[in-house]
Amino acid sequence: AFACGASGPGGVSLRALARVNVAAIERNVARLRRDLQGAAELCAVVKADGYGHGGAAAARAALDGGASRIAVATAQEADALRREGVEARLLIMGAISADELPYALNAHADLVAWDESFVDAAAAAARVRERPVRVHVKLDTGMGRLGTRDHGQALAVAERVAEGPALELVGAMTHFATADEDLEFVFCQLERFGPFVEALRRHYPAITVHAANSAAMLRLPETHFDLVRCGIAIYGCDPMGEDPGLRELEPALELTSYVAAVKPAQPGDGAGYGRRFVADEPTRIATVPIGYGDGVRRACGGSCELLIGGARYPLVGAVSMDNVTLDVGLEAAIAPGDRVTLIGSDGDERQTAEALARRIGTINYEIVCAISSRVPRQYHRDGEPTR
Repeated sequence: AFACGASGPGGVSLRALARVNVAAIERNVARLRRDLQGAAELCAVVKADGYGHGGAAAARAALDGGASRIAVATAQEADALRREGVEARLLIMGAISADELPYALNAHADLVAWDESFVDAAAAAARVRERPVRVHVKLDTGMGRLGTRDHGQALAVAERVAEGPALELVGAMTHFATADEDLEFVFCQLERFGPFVEALRRHYPAITVHAANSAAMLRLPETHFDLVRCGIAIYGCDPMGEDPGLRELEPALELTSYVAAVKPAQPGDGAGYGRRFVADEPTRIATVPIGYGDGVRRACGGSCELLIGGARYPLVGAVSMDNVTLDVGLEAAIAPGDRVTLIGSDGDERQTAEALARRIGTINYEIVCAISSRVPRQYHRDGEPTR
């Protein structure tokens, strides 16, 4: 029997599996809330299918851990969460086209505005609704993406939202560009955001002000305002790309596969497309049935290691769509069916998303978000299956 960590229907072993500990997400949220300043609340960001962990499961776990609301990037993500039974307040942080507005309004989600024409479109669509649509106004203080850079325009957008019965002005927001690295620029952004907030609060004192992402929440208490928007940290990943343990965070996801075949390789024998690996001495090659179709980056070929039996083995040759190959040498007692860990712990060895990311010059966000829908997600609470 293969030992990749779980079995599918009929006891058939799974070629790849992502196991998500929802209790870890709960604990991470509780840990983050512990350091919130004043009466600040925590909004859990579950966009991109919960950063690869599963959007609805992550949302429910975050709420159980004490999050007061949920944020996503798209109208379709909000709609999907509602269909999955998530009833908490939702914020859609991204751009919404006219065609997507019905999804957002049907989900009773908060919207973000920075343009008067969007406000007018949202108001027109909202007039047939039984309750006003909640809107947050975004000032671009340095990210350079969505939001207006113009303080006056942002105030005009806020006034346009507040003037009619179809919309309700509920928030003011910005987003930090460098909170994970350059704190000096964060302070520049705060200086730009402050006068906007002060002007709005003179007329709308009940608005919710929010700016901090995971990195800012952990590093700069002065950014907490009324609400923080934590994404990567709730999953137990370090927003600074270091060791989650340094932030008292607990990785919630492990990614495993198994050894499908082991074969000898003599000098001159290759492995994988393009013969990027050619043995220069006798060894053995283990084939693991997981590849870039499952989210393993091609850059991992020749630069990363996977765990088997509490030891590390180099990933050699090109990562293909469905398989990777490991050089397991001649001595180790490795056989078909052995569990292979890409992210997680095996014996005394541990591999984090951060460690993989450093090996290939990317960020932990990309490692977990890349895990494709072809990989089943299995949810558990400290080892006990969830419903």
